[in-house]
Amino acid sequence: MSTSTKGGEFLIKETEAKDIFIPEEWNEEQQMIAQTCHDFLAQNVWNNLDRIDLQEEGLMPSLLNKAGELGLLGISVPEEYGGFGKDFTTSMLATEIMGAGHSFAVAISAHTGIGTLPILYYGNAEQKKKYIPKLASGEWKACYCLTEPSSGSDANSGKTKAVLSPDGKHYILNGQKMWITNGGFADIFTVFAKIDDDANLSAFIVEKTFGGIALNPEEHKMGIKGSSTRQVFFNDCKVPVENLLSERQNGFKIAVNILNLGRIKLAGAAIGGSKVTVTKAVEYANERNQFGRPISKYGAIRYKLAEQATRIYASESAIYRASENIEDATKALIAGGMDEAKAKLKGVEQFAVEAAILKVHGSEVLDYVVDEGVQIYGGMGYSAEAPMDRAYRDARINRIFEGTNEINRMLIVDMMLKRAMKGELDLMTPAQKVAAELMSIPSMDVPDDTLFAKEKHYIINFKKAVLMVAGAAVQKLMQSLAKEQEVLMSIADMMIEIYVSESVLLRAEKLVSIRGEEACKEQIAMMRVYLNDASDNIYKSGKESVNYFAAGDEQRMMITGLKRFTKVDSFNSVEARRTVSAKLIAENKYCF
Repeated sequence: MSTSTKGGEFLIKETEAKDIFIPEEWNEEQQMIAQTCHDFLAQNVWNNLDRIDLQEEGLMPSLLNKAGELGLLGISVPEEYGGFGKDFTTSMLATEIMGAGHSFAVAISAHTGIGTLPILYYGNAEQKKKYIPKLASGEWKACYCLTEPSSGSDANSGKTKAVLSPDGKHYILNGQKMWITNGGFADIFTVFAKIDDDANLSAFIVEKTFGGIALNPEEHKMGIKGSSTRQVFFNDCKVPVENLLSERQNGFKIAVNILNLGRIKLAGAAIGGSKVTVTKAVEYANERNQFGRPISKYGAIRYKLAEQATRIYASESAIYRASENIEDATKALIAGGMDEAKAKLKGVEQFAVEAAILKVHGSEVLDYVVDEGVQIYGGMGYSAEAPMDRAYRDARINRIFEGTNEINRMLIVDMMLKRAMKGELDLMTPAQKVAAELMSIPSMDVPDDTLFAKEKHYIINFKKAVLMVAGAAVQKLMQSLAKEQEVLMSIADMMIEIYVSESVLLRAEKLVSIRGEEACKEQIAMMRVYLNDASDNIYKSGKESVNYFAAGDEQRMMITGLKRFTKVDSFNSVEARRTVSAKLIAENKYCF
């Protein structure tokens, strides 16, 4: 794999197919881990979903204990702390499979992610030695206390306070946290609070046995009903000074970096849930007869199945491309002498733009998949007796978790522009080139006839479209751009489509190089369907922005440029989707 890719660079640099990881390359050990996760869900979770949703006393902790016995809570925990010490891409695979576990998926991801990782990555030697083995085994369960009634997206405005005791041995914590996943049974709380009148949060490792902790009753929620969600109150909670996590005022940085990780992991889990949902939809479409034949014979249903699969396949392509980039960046940092825990954080931080892109895309793919799943089931889709009711309700939280999709869209653009201003990414030179190209006579060069040459040409042009719109927006709106949320979100949508389009194209290209063109006809069809739709989406988003901030000749010139940069050849997407749906229907499952 290539280690030279930098986060955010996809917009200005061409990536080669040989340099990305694709899920078709899982090795035997990784496939065994995936199978273990799948078997765990089949034996312990899917047959107990009603009991889990009723929050049967002790059930969720006992399931986490079982997962701990199999090592599923410590896949990315180093061996010295009782884990498997697997790389980032492998931990993403486990996250993906577990993502089909409904409320259990939320509990296990909160425990292994935001519950364990702050201590693993920011704890000192003593803290890691004390807490990580018990978290990896499941003996202790973890939660993460950041959100407050008045501070959600604006996390650093939290009011929870920590004051040093007169003897200097404890911090006295007071405050209220809400929406705390695993709050009802957690033994360990990572709590964010401000010491005295600090500008930034600090983080503390709080044990339930310290006292001064009170819990509100379980929240009643639209979905993920089996996930324990409580308000947590700290009333003169005495935390030993040695339980300050990292340095004073480093809490906000911890929160941001753990959220970066959480975002890409959420995307993986969403795709895992999506695949199982499509399998159920295909099975139902093959079983359900109307007008004397299975509904899977009808074009309207076939469209839905193919579109579900296409969006999943594209999102998955992007998720594992970024996961391997993170892993490569981490290894390069370790090779350069950086401490392993720091390198892992830095690797993820470097790809924070991609993590935000994937969180938005993955959660919105899942939403589309469950919505159409209900529709394929028809009346039964609306019945609580059938599986789509729970899938539909449980999916909805993912567009809010780990920073709302609106916040993430704005972050995508904000982080890109900040990197450009710091000189980490040269966005200005390519943007100026595109601006000059607008004034010149359009090139009549036709891509050669090698496989995917045309699609690669589309991607290059899609990138020009966003560089043109973003470059003009920065020049026109200057300091006020940060307040123009509609423009930011449109530019973010263009960038999301570009990253995912390029990822699914690279995956198809690499897969063909391994298996040959004939063996990949469904994957090629999905890639072409995705790119065809992306061209329309990029044009629409770009047009909305340009029509807002430009006028007259400039506006007309930019709209003409947008049309040029998003132009794709006529494409029979009906036929391509039929190719995809035929494979799904024949296999009776999601099979890509």
